[in-house]
Amino acid sequence: MIHKHLSYYVRHLHHDIPAGLVVFLVALPLCLGVALASGAPLFSGLIAGMVGGLVIAWASGSQLSVSGPAAGLTVIVLNAIDHLGSFQGFLVAVVLAGMLQLILGFLRAGAIGAYFPSAVIEGMLAAIGLILIMKQIPHAIGYDASFEVDEVYIGETVRETVQSMMGALKAISPGAAVVSFVSLLILAIWESSFVKRVALFRLIPGALLVVAWGIIYNMMALRMAPEWAISSKHLVSLPVTEKPEDFLNLFTFPDFSFLAKPEVYTVALTIAIIASLETLLSLEAADKMDPLKRVAPTNRELKAQGIGNMVSGLIGGIPITAVIVRSAANINAGGQTKVSSFTHGLFLLLSVMFFARFLNNIPLSCLAAILLQTGYKLAKPKIFVEFFHKGWSQLVPFVVTIVAILATDLLKGIGVGIAVGLYYVVRANYHAAISLTKTDDRYVLSLNKDVTFLNRARLRQYFNQIEENSTVLIDGSKTQFIDHDILETIHDFMLSAQDNNIKVEARALEGKGQIQAEPELNAVMTKGKGKNQAKLDSKTTGALNKGQMQAVIGSKATG
Repeated sequence: MIHKHLSYYVRHLHHDIPAGLVVFLVALPLCLGVALASGAPLFSGLIAGMVGGLVIAWASGSQLSVSGPAAGLTVIVLNAIDHLGSFQGFLVAVVLAGMLQLILGFLRAGAIGAYFPSAVIEGMLAAIGLILIMKQIPHAIGYDASFEVDEVYIGETVRETVQSMMGALKAISPGAAVVSFVSLLILAIWESSFVKRVALFRLIPGALLVVAWGIIYNMMALRMAPEWAISSKHLVSLPVTEKPEDFLNLFTFPDFSFLAKPEVYTVALTIAIIASLETLLSLEAADKMDPLKRVAPTNRELKAQGIGNMVSGLIGGIPITAVIVRSAANINAGGQTKVSSFTHGLFLLLSVMFFARFLNNIPLSCLAAILLQTGYKLAKPKIFVEFFHKGWSQLVPFVVTIVAILATDLLKGIGVGIAVGLYYVVRANYHAAISLTKTDDRYVLSLNKDVTFLNRARLRQYFNQIEENSTVLIDGSKTQFIDHDILETIHDFMLSAQDNNIKVEARALEGKGQIQAEPELNAVMTKGKGKNQAKLDSKTTGALNKGQMQAVIGSKATG
């Protein structure tokens, strides 16, 4: 990672502050929704969002990833609070989970993030885009059967979500529908080349105009046409404090007497593992979406998340991970550095302290429009066409990951996608590792890459295709590693080749030694006097035990 200096962040302030405002507007209902779905106090979700922006943003090595409360942990949090019987006791588990993540960072466990295939990460992003669209349609038309809005279903199945969408279409709130439709129109215009050419327009984020439009519309509708107004249950709902000092009374602190209960440690371990996996997935996704293709250090990210969860647990917040939806909103809004994530945390803090009453006038339908645009960008048809042209080895893991995430949840879907991706890797290695070519009666068997026991069946197939009275060159010059099982198979073939008068030459079987022919062999084979006879001397047996093989092939003329 290249370390950035103060001037670097100052240079991008005109991009990062507006982007931070957009992320704040998106994060606000998400923080409240995740806390509500987790069975935790609403303010605990806001605390997690603040810590994600104010603390983790600077501890992290990522420039664009945004951290906060994640919907992927809601079921775990809900069950843990119920099992422990105390939210204060649950906060102890959050602190311990942060400590475990910090340890994982120092143990360099973040390296696992490099093993997620690109097709699977892209499939995850597309699936999240589709989920966002499905989850936001009810909010966009004023039907809020489920409040939570993030990157997983939070206990809902595909059928339940589709049923919710169909039910929403039968219960449209006209005011919310108008706000969301005009909001989408504003966002589309703001993405046009005409607007982007005007410097003044580029300084104003489209999402800010959308929020302003939603507030102004509802204020006018309440006065002029109440039947077209948006009801209070379809507006943002923040805890309101009369004075800034009252803000401090909203914090909750952990009860460390729960350290004596073994179940706290089980909950902490579960949170640490799931939160770390979701963070690494989100980090890979953010790096994929980054226009500058910067790569964040994964071990540092685990340490940052550990610090964040320790702080969040100590002051009453629910668990934190790096989150994809807010990261995508940050990138789509033009964020360039971690200042945008910090700004969103700062806006969350100021909003609760000073502007809660004003922000409670924002319609959820205009925020839904922002997320609908984000969802479309993550799952636009062009991405599916691109993977179709890349071939089956990329298209199948991509599509399977999408279907698996939609049918289950984020982590299970990723697991299925990785399994399918590994199948194609093994399959490609199986076919490409060994090749056999023939010219007249001369064969060349090439070991093209590292060869393992997985290739033994194919190697035997090739040996069976070699005709009698021919010559074979086994060429290992392109490989650096040959499995012991492969060497034994080659050795067995060399011993049996004499029965079919097959002349064998081995070249550069590196990584496990070389198979070398005695000088006398070539002369005898050239004269064509009888069959080759192979004998393995005592040195060869010793070499095989060490994983290295040398076959000494002699010959005798038969009468």
